[in-house]
Amino acid sequence: MTTQPRRRNRKGQGEQLRQDLIDAATEVLRETGDENALSIREVARRVGVSPPAVYLHFPSREALVDAVLEDRFTALLLRLRDAIADVPDPAASLRAGCLAYLRFAAEDPGSYRVLFGGRAAPTPAAGQPGGPTFAALVRGITGCQRVGAIAPGDPAEVATLLWIGLHGAATLPQARPTFPWPSAEDLLEGLLTRVAGLRTS
Repeated sequence: MTTQPRRRNRKGQGEQLRQDLIDAATEVLRETGDENALSIREVARRVGVSPPAVYLHFPSREALVDAVLEDRFTALLLRLRDAIADVPDPAASLRAGCLAYLRFAAEDPGSYRVLFGGRAAPTPAAGQPGGPTFAALVRGITGCQRVGAIAPGDPAEVATLLWIGLHGAATLPQARPTFPWPSAEDLLEGLLTRVAGLRTS
């Protein structure tokens, strides 16, 4: 089965083609969970353009993977922001944001593996695609420390330890599905209270 050739974009529609290419690449990565399985030819086929048309927007396969990472990190960040938007209590907000993170991983495991398990997975530093996501976790910890729900200390250090736990909770149940895992909610509660030191009362 072949993809029908795409009609030539009207003037000003180049950004739409760029997004279509990112969406197609996201589909491939979501299906495979492996950035090495991504090819310019396959992305072009899915969108209905020639491979040279892809290179007009992305000079290399690596640049396309980077664009997908940025797009998926943005989707994750929006999920977290939506989850905490109407939750004024800092402890409840941190809990809601972490649960949204786990649900994102469960609902879109292919994207999650690419975000946090591939060669191109960035460190959570300023200027990196994943930086704002990690910063959101640090802010959640800081908010809890401000009201005494988490003991004083370096919020980035607490966030790092909590992120390690969240990553394990997101990936291990998928890797070892026959293990009698607690629910995502119970796993999260243990991480918040025992790792982050969140006070329950």
